[in-house]
Amino acid sequence: MLTPDLLFSLANAAALLGWLLLGVAPRWRGTQAVVHSGALPLGLAGAYALLIGGHYLGPHAGTGGFGSLAQVAALFQDPWALLAGWVHYLCFDLTIGAWQARDARRRGLPHWLLLPCLLLTFLLGPVGLLLYHALRRFYPAPTPVAD
Repeated sequence: MLTPDLLFSLANAAALLGWLLLGVAPRWRGTQAVVHSGALPLGLAGAYALLIGGHYLGPHAGTGGFGSLAQVAALFQDPWALLAGWVHYLCFDLTIGAWQARDARRRGLPHWLLLPCLLLTFLLGPVGLLLYHALRRFYPAPTPVAD
């Protein structure tokens, strides 16, 4: 039977695979197929859609909301809604990490400089994004050459 705990473990394992690929093998074709293509982030997005849809169509449909902090706290009392929130974070953080890896490659930013940004994005989301945006200023994007 699928439980929130089991799905939490599966979602974490899937996201961790994506992060490992970005960190260890960013140019490998498997990373392209799994992460950069959007397959893994979109899989997490689909899981989120099912989880949040199940919450709003299920027995806890009237519980909680997004209008106040108290409503958000009430929403996350339901383990299925809490799982949906966690999968939301996994999906968006991995999407940002994949963008960072592609953008860094296009800019010529060395991978070893990107790694702390990826780690912070994995662990602390917006902090990694802030660091990456600060770092990328030193590596301007190549200017397209007109024919």
